[in-house]
Amino acid sequence: RRKARLALDASGPYGALRGVPGRAVATDGTELYYEVDEVEPDSGTGTRRRRLFGRRTPAPVTVVFSHGYCLNQDSWHFQRAALRGVVRCVYWDQRSHGRSARGAEQQEGTPVSIDRLGGDLKAVLDTAAPQGPLVLVGHSMGGMTVMALADQYPELIRDRVVGVALVGTSSGKLGEVNYGLPVAGVNAVRRVLPGVLKALGQRADLVERGRRATADLFAGVIKRYSFATRDVDPAVARFAERMIEGTPIDVVAEFYPAFQEHDKTAALGRFAQLPVLVLAGEQDLVTPSEHSEAIAALLPDAESVLVPDAGHLVMLEHPEVVTDRLADLLVRAGVAGAAATVGSHGDTGSTAQPGG
Repeated sequence: RRKARLALDASGPYGALRGVPGRAVATDGTELYYEVDEVEPDSGTGTRRRRLFGRRTPAPVTVVFSHGYCLNQDSWHFQRAALRGVVRCVYWDQRSHGRSARGAEQQEGTPVSIDRLGGDLKAVLDTAAPQGPLVLVGHSMGGMTVMALADQYPELIRDRVVGVALVGTSSGKLGEVNYGLPVAGVNAVRRVLPGVLKALGQRADLVERGRRATADLFAGVIKRYSFATRDVDPAVARFAERMIEGTPIDVVAEFYPAFQEHDKTAALGRFAQLPVLVLAGEQDLVTPSEHSEAIAALLPDAESVLVPDAGHLVMLEHPEVVTDRLADLLVRAGVAGAAATVGSHGDTGSTAQPGG
């Protein structure tokens, strides 16, 4: 089984795309790692630009991607492959994730908050995209980060943001999620999980050895809560597993309480006058699609898309749907000309249905 996992690790290019590296510094001193994919010269990408947007992007816009809990910037692999050279993009690792440093405040005992993550995103924008229009894209915790940014910096949203995509995320009430468990089971989980995670985080070295020893068990759990498609590409499933495995257990523990406290419903009003995409997998067990529908209900002009047979990692499970809707968002934001469907960077076997 270990050999099989190694073979899967080598079978696909997932997570291999790299850009120009940079580092921003949060207000507490935490170094935040990001990469920039610049727009390529016309000579090398003219055909690709026309295929994706119909014509070249007229204005210098930066699309900023914020990833979810226990993931990293590589979770946007397929979207990065499709947009590479077409529009300027910034991908960053949230504090304590990926190549970013451990949270300085957290090492001193201060809990993580979604507001802190919003401030981190502002630090990345100030360094990687200090000028020009912005399109903000966030998945799960990354979507919450975008909401926190809007809550704290409404003038930034008003003056510079021209589009927003909220993928598989929530504006609050995450304490009510049942994770696909029966009532008795979910009540038990809610009661004991915070304490269990805290205890595990305090014995990180021991727990990490245990995670490696029980990798097969964790793989099944990760697949259940990441994907809905039974026949998801094994290399993609392993890619997701590898990202999640790479998140230390003490980081898992210190971030979890922030989701129970998260409530940024009021901040959604900052996006009311903007082109917005709200997209979710219909079978998401982590941030159920009802949470995306609740966001869309508060943003009636937003495009609401529910992707059938898709779970929490919808951008990996059905990348062509997510990339196509992002391309359309750029068109609606005035960043690009008439968009064409993008179908060359993932499974094209499913279609999305408009949400309520």
